Amino acid sequence: MAGALDGITVIELAGIGPAPFAGMMLADHGARVIRVARPGASPFGDFGARDVLNRNRDPLTLDLKQPEAVERLLALVETADALIEGNRPGVIERLGLGPDVLLARNPRLVIGRMTGWGQEGPKAQHAGHDINYIALSGALHTFGPVERPMAPVNLVGDFGGGGMLLAFGVLAGILSARTTGKGQVIDAAMVDGAALLSAMTYTMLGNGMWQDRRGVNVLDGGAPYYDTYETADGKFVALGPLEPQFYALLLERLGLSDDPDFVRGGRAAWPRAKARLREIFRAKTRDEWCALLEDTDSCFAPVLSLAEAPLHAHNRERGTFIEIDGLIQPAPAPRFLGTPAPPVRPSER
Repeated sequence: MAGALDGITVIELAGIGPAPFAGMMLADHGARVIRVARPGASPFGDFGARDVLNRNRDPLTLDLKQPEAVERLLALVETADALIEGNRPGVIERLGLGPDVLLARNPRLVIGRMTGWGQEGPKAQHAGHDINYIALSGALHTFGPVERPMAPVNLVGDFGGGGMLLAFGVLAGILSARTTGKGQVIDAAMVDGAALLSAMTYTMLGNGMWQDRRGVNVLDGGAPYYDTYETADGKFVALGPLEPQFYALLLERLGLSDDPDFVRGGRAAWPRAKARLREIFRAKTRDEWCALLEDTDSCFAPVLSLAEAPLHAHNRERGTFIEIDGLIQPAPAPRFLGTPAPPVRPSER
């Protein structure tokens, strides 16, 4: 099994977070990703061979402060399709590896540059992390309870709006280079990506379907039928029957079909409905609710912990998680039926 990206070569300048995530996605599907790390550091970060983000790589250690190491990297660039890096703007230029130098050695090269704020703009040189980038994009304002915004771990900035954006940009750049013969620079900024992930929210806001505050909208926990509820054993379940027919099925299973507090569209009744659902779901354990609702179209699911998720029957049958050398990790995705991802190789030192 070679994978959909067999024949593509990517050079990855070692870093943390979103750029390695993009490298993982490309490598998972068959691209040869050469990860270049500085001497004296694990080529794969603090977790060494147990770093999921850095699986499927070919490691290489180079001290890019030395001219001979820079020349060796440039020799690799001559036959590569892309180079990705996640430094602040100007860092690779100071190493003598700026886009002008790289493109001079390989005019078809795609240079993917991953930053938080972008290559230009008033904040381009400022430090930051996921929470800062999604704050400036408007996305963070929509997450959390009414009282305050709450960051959704670092999924929206680092990985969804960062690493995936970079992987998409690199592949689009490679397709363009194969058509035009010209490479280019991809400016992938997490603040841009987090904003892009909010496209549907901005659609609803612009069409009067979203209030610009938390906890009062259908998708942010305001609606009683799109929220999480604690069960008798201190665990949680998630409800999401947005469509009327699925909502009707949920009400039928809960014995609430004729209850006026649960009439669809009755926003005034949302607080009462949520309070009653809290009491209803506290009356049974999570497993009891699963037995009643999980195998239906009521858009119900148990809220599984990180340890529980790989054990769920659906995830097990699909192979959503895999175990390599005792380390449980998400399997490569998406799935290509014609060119499946090759077997995962753990990180190598």
